[in-house]
Amino acid sequence: MTTLAGTRHIVWDWNGTLLDDNHAVVSAVNTVCTAFEREPIDIDEWRALFGRPLLKCYERLLRRSLDEQDWARIDVLYHDAYRTLLDTCELAKGVPEALREWADTGRSQSLLSMWFHDELVELVTARGLFDLFVRVDGLRAEVGGGSKVEHLHRHLDALELDARDVVLIGDVLDDAHAAEQAGTRCVLVTTGVTSRAALEETGRPVVDSIPEALALLAD
Repeated sequence: MTTLAGTRHIVWDWNGTLLDDNHAVVSAVNTVCTAFEREPIDIDEWRALFGRPLLKCYERLLRRSLDEQDWARIDVLYHDAYRTLLDTCELAKGVPEALREWADTGRSQSLLSMWFHDELVELVTARGLFDLFVRVDGLRAEVGGGSKVEHLHRHLDALELDARDVVLIGDVLDDAHAAEQAGTRCVLVTTGVTSRAALEETGRPVVDSIPEALALLAD
């Protein structure tokens, strides 16, 4: 298996990567479906539809064009429904132990999520993970749905890191795209809302768990 030896820093994604939240995601999406009179979907259907920008994704889901008012409504519907299930979401297999083992090697890690920043900090702190990261960045805009590319650039700049020393670990195609644009390496996990086949098409290493991802980074 391909290794990524020499990595000094990991940028972790949160939803679908370190947090096992697929059931909450699908439930929240189905809240949107109900509001727009669309039949409910399952995780496989969402994986087939999911992509960024999210507005286009929801247009495919709801089979209609969406204006700014529709998008604002979807944003509220989805996030309110998702929040009600956050307490039922577990950490991914191998977390936090794998992250602690990485920290014990003297190498660093940070968290970059498209979840709202203040809520992310509270959530990560409540799960006992905050001190494992040298930086935690979430979405600081009121409405999300865009790409991670610019967020990753700002994250790396704030950390003053050489992108060549960094691996981004995430679960969606946008993570691979952001890594390519920023010049970092990338490992993708199958634990989130993107199918293995779609992840493999990126040409990036694809694994099924956090421990497997970290095994690729072993010196």
